[in-house]
Amino acid sequence: MSAASRAVSETQLTLNTLRQMSFEELDRLYRASPRPASIATLDGDAKGAMLAWRSPRSGVIASLLRKFGNSSAFPWEGKSFYSKGADSGSGINRVNLLGKRRWFPFATRFGASFLDGKPTFVLDYSKPANPPLIRQIVDEVREVAPRLYMGPAALKVAGRPRPILFFAVSLQ
Repeated sequence: MSAASRAVSETQLTLNTLRQMSFEELDRLYRASPRPASIATLDGDAKGAMLAWRSPRSGVIASLLRKFGNSSAFPWEGKSFYSKGADSGSGINRVNLLGKRRWFPFATRFGASFLDGKPTFVLDYSKPANPPLIRQIVDEVREVAPRLYMGPAALKVAGRPRPILFFAVSLQ
């Protein structure tokens, strides 16, 4: 058992404990976690954390990206969620780049995970207002601890989501 796994088993999960976990540990945690109880569960401004990059060729690149994601220079601050009923909602990313901005809106819904087919909370960026590359992103989250949500971000390649990293959002 890794140090990160021991920390998780001994304490409640937080953004900081998730940051210590490997891509593989995050994948296992995600697959074992339930979807949020309702769309409204995520309403509000959630603090974000980029956790781990998938890097099949070079662990050095993933390590550098992870360090940047954990630094104060990383511009992504989190996501804001707004439920529109029992089955759908919307959201937007909060970014601090050339001032505080709200960029890249997304729609939310419950659906099947692209990782394991189980129920999940899907964030779909295919809105026409987004740039073409951003429209190819699909995120999903599950609840890993009270008011703490984690999941994969994927880029659609040939119409199929390819996971590239894990991220988390916290409403605590």
